[in-house]
Amino acid sequence: MRNRHHRAGGGGGTSRGNNGQIPLNRNHVFESHGPDLRIRGTAQQLFEKYLQLGRDATGTGDRVQAEAYFQHAEHYFRVLNAMNQAAQAAQQERAERQRNYEQARQERRDARERREQDEDDSAPVASSSERRPTERRRRAERHEEDAEPQDDED
Repeated sequence: MRNRHHRAGGGGGTSRGNNGQIPLNRNHVFESHGPDLRIRGTAQQLFEKYLQLGRDATGTGDRVQAEAYFQHAEHYFRVLNAMNQAAQAAQQERAERQRNYEQARQERRDARERREQDEDDSAPVASSSERRPTERRRRAERHEEDAEPQDDED
C-alpha cells in the first residue's frame, strides 16, 4: 500500500513534476543524488550545499570532485533562476488581470451611469394633473392668448 509520501514514477535523481518541467514552488523539496552523496532540500538549500562542498573539495586539493560539486551547484542555480522568472511572469500576469478587471469594472460603472442618465433624460412628461398649478395656469394663459387674435379676425 502506498503512503501519502509515495510518488509515482519511482526512480532517483531530481524529482520533477509537471511533465519534466521544474516545479514553480520555491518550497519544493528535491532529492539530489550528487557525485558521492544524496541530499534533500529546496533548490536554494541544494545550491548552497553543493557550493560549500565544492569550496571544501577545492580546499583539500581535489579539483575533480570540486568541479563535480560546482556543476551540481550550477544546476540548482539555474533551477532557482527558472523559478524566479516564472514567479515574475506570474506576478505580471496577476497585475495585468487586476488592471483588466479594474478597467472593466470602471467601464461597467460608467455604462450604468450613462444608462441611468439616459433614463432620467427620457423620463415621460408628467400628466397635466401631476403638473404644478402654476404650470397649468401658464399653459391656459398661453392658450387663451393664442385664441384671442383668431376671434378678432372674424
